[in-house]
Amino acid sequence: MSDIEATLQDALALGDEGRFREMAELLAKALADSPEDPYLLCWLGVAEQELENDGVAYDYFKRALAQNPTDAQLLAVVGAGLAAFDDPDAERALRTAALIAPDIAMTRLQYGAYLAREGLFDEALEHLRAAVRLEPEDPVMHGELGSALALKGDLAGAAESMERALELAPDDSWTRVLLGLIYTESGEAELGAETLIQAAGERADDAEAQIVAALAAGALGWEDAARDILARAAYAAEGVDVELLREAEERIEGGEEAAAEMLRAELGPSMLHERLTQPL
Repeated sequence: MSDIEATLQDALALGDEGRFREMAELLAKALADSPEDPYLLCWLGVAEQELENDGVAYDYFKRALAQNPTDAQLLAVVGAGLAAFDDPDAERALRTAALIAPDIAMTRLQYGAYLAREGLFDEALEHLRAAVRLEPEDPVMHGELGSALALKGDLAGAAESMERALELAPDDSWTRVLLGLIYTESGEAELGAETLIQAAGERADDAEAQIVAALAAGALGWEDAARDILARAAYAAEGVDVELLREAEERIEGGEEAAAEMLRAELGPSMLHERLTQPL
């Protein structure tokens, strides 16, 4: 094993533990001796992105791609990193990865997810369904297929895929929020409310999830549950939009119809679309 391979192994282990600052420091030290190594550059980009140092992360991803790597999995990671910054080079990297290694689920997943967010649904679904066939027990594959179907407008298909994702990963609260919003958009108000309330309980720091769950409860006349959720949101959620929280409180106090209107005609659809279009 080379020194770079050993460093990467140690760095990825730190990343698996959520120790991204230490991961970045280890990789940066190795990069000083090998400044053009695409693997070091790529994973430094990932670490800095996790640390929310977006400008630094973007620079590392661009430098990694400039080395013209041929490793499909590396290209998939770099492409996904660039996609988060709306860089047009993301498409080239992701397409190349999928062409080089069509039998690796991650390359098909990343390219398919990118295409779906660009509105190219037929091609996106071809890649995402291939990813599901390649890794049928991976919840991420089912969740991303569900997201693409939802963006296309196939809410029934999206719900089915996301239900499967949650069977495989019951602790995936992000997908649970999406599924609750999809149920609500589909007119399954009670199922949507139950799902959103469960997700809100799992995502104490997600202010929007708390607010939509409260509105869903209020729309069904579950006033005590709605007030309890809003109270938790005001104290526990980071970055809560005070004006949005106040409006939700007013709508819930105004009765079921007022809460339902804010949920189904305003906040719910916009929140669903925003979350579905976030890069992987």
